[in-house]
Amino acid sequence: MVLKIHGNPRSTCTKRVAVVLLEKGVPFELITVSMDDAKTPEYKANLQPFGQVPVLEDEGYFLFESRAMGRYVALKYADQGTPGLIPIGGDLQETCNFEKAMAIEATQFLAAEQLISEAIIKPYKGETINPDEVARLTAQLEGKMQAYEQILSKTKYLAGDHLTLADLYHLPYAHAVTNVLKSDLLTSKPSVARWFHDISSRPSWLAVKDLVQSTA
Repeated sequence: MVLKIHGNPRSTCTKRVAVVLLEKGVPFELITVSMDDAKTPEYKANLQPFGQVPVLEDEGYFLFESRAMGRYVALKYADQGTPGLIPIGGDLQETCNFEKAMAIEATQFLAAEQLISEAIIKPYKGETINPDEVARLTAQLEGKMQAYEQILSKTKYLAGDHLTLADLYHLPYAHAVTNVLKSDLLTSKPSVARWFHDISSRPSWLAVKDLVQSTA
């Protein structure tokens, strides 16, 4: 059975899952769900209780939260596609370096998600941007990128010298900051810029950066 993504083709989190599926060479069907549809009682009752997208469907198993979905795909299809997205069978330090990198993406890079929400999502919804909040989040993200520069000056990727989910998970919001917000936060520091160019040039990301489409 082909995996299904219930999601919006332009949503950041749908793109996060799709890029992992492409890296692992897993065909999938996109079932388009509008943001309004995701708020319906039926959707919340049957697919996602928080009324968000995406949801992964695999032979009657339904999983939400894009980071968990990426892990599911990387583990289920560990023997195909891009290897090592989750280190398996490595030593304790390799495992913990991976988990550290995953935590960095989920917590330290949160400022990027919040900045996009304030500067881009709000006006899309017809809401007013708070310029003080944009300035605060921009300064916060700049500080985070200084720490990223320190890390990435020593290793090729966040968890070491091999690409992992931690790197791929940055792509939707890193792309939005750079290409929609037109900010140089990810391109002004040499090691961060090198890393961002590397991950954002991957065929998997180029295939979904504008729009997620079914591959099955």
